[in-house]
Amino acid sequence: MHDVPASTPAGWRLPGVANLHSHAFQRAMAGLAEVQTDPADSFWTWRETMYRMAGRFDPDSLRAVATQLYVEMLEAGYTTVCEFHYVHHAPNGAPYAPASAMADALIDAARATGIRLTLLPVLYMSGGFDGRPLGERQRRFGHDVDGYLRLFADLHARQDDTLRVGCALHSLRAVPPDAMHAVLAALPGDARMHIHIAEQVPEVDECVALRGARPVAWLLDNASVDARWTLVHATHLDDAEVAGIARSGATVALCPTTEANLGDGLFPLRDYLDAGGAWGIGSDSHISVSPVEELRWLEYGQRLVTRRRNIAVATGTPSVGATLFAGVQASAAASTGFDAHDDAVVLDADAPLLAGATERDVLDRWLFAGNRPLVREVHVAGRQVVADGRHALHEDVARGYANAMLGLLA
Repeated sequence: MHDVPASTPAGWRLPGVANLHSHAFQRAMAGLAEVQTDPADSFWTWRETMYRMAGRFDPDSLRAVATQLYVEMLEAGYTTVCEFHYVHHAPNGAPYAPASAMADALIDAARATGIRLTLLPVLYMSGGFDGRPLGERQRRFGHDVDGYLRLFADLHARQDDTLRVGCALHSLRAVPPDAMHAVLAALPGDARMHIHIAEQVPEVDECVALRGARPVAWLLDNASVDARWTLVHATHLDDAEVAGIARSGATVALCPTTEANLGDGLFPLRDYLDAGGAWGIGSDSHISVSPVEELRWLEYGQRLVTRRRNIAVATGTPSVGATLFAGVQASAAASTGFDAHDDAVVLDADAPLLAGATERDVLDRWLFAGNRPLVREVHVAGRQVVADGRHALHEDVARGYANAMLGLLA
């Protein structure tokens, strides 16, 4: 990998950033769930808005929204995205023809924009730990095991230099244990595994009540969790679970802006770093599409809860920015399946925020000094996709997105 960071005639050159968790369709509802619907508004009431928006999508509108999102990601410095994709079928639950139509829309969007895509078709089978059937608004998410494995096999056969296909289990509450074991046994040995876990306290409590263990503890005891696994959120952990994840080699995908927006809670970052755990970031619901904001608020959340400064540092690396950036780079290949060492982001060395920057402080200044976008160029798989801060398709894609939004919000 090229040096981090490196001064070049074009500007400060850094490796690209991997976005480890995305629900592309939720870009269309960013800012639309900020009106109180209940005095006890929470993740669980937010889901009602999400279900309504999910019910409006078809392949064409998903393609338009995902293309806009991926342009925004590239312009922000993300060069790979892990797409946790569960809107599989028509709103009534009937498969499209072909059954992969919604996944195809995401692949089309990634190919058009040039971002690397780790596509994670999601297994979603039940409405809770008690095994209750999916609700009416969840029907388009669902598969049985055989149908899911057929979809996975179709998509996995299409892998190439910029497309990887892994597996996502929506959550322990949505996948019964026997189905989880059947799918894991059927997957190729190199398939990446992602799962939402321990995001909400009620989820933890229900898992304890019905499975006799906390979610992360149950998963570690019932699956061969290793470096191929990414645990999304993992917000509510006890000390044994912190140590267990770190020991397993799995990556935790942290999504600070979404976790804050939903009121999830704060991940025990310092304890996890001390245990040697791997972690990365994701933009999840896309109320922000910025690695700067994810990393900034990962650190700021810890400062607020501890009432101290400069939390995310490592032995020999007192810089918070350098420590955070090293963390996302260290986990990227294991979580995404890509060796993307040639992908690069170039920061604008002429920007006032970087005046006089050096190798020692440029990462801290990028992450913690203001909000002006500083990405000048982005290169993915040998192709320049952003120049002078803008994607080549910026305007055309924005027009297509605007048209799609008019239809979705009609």
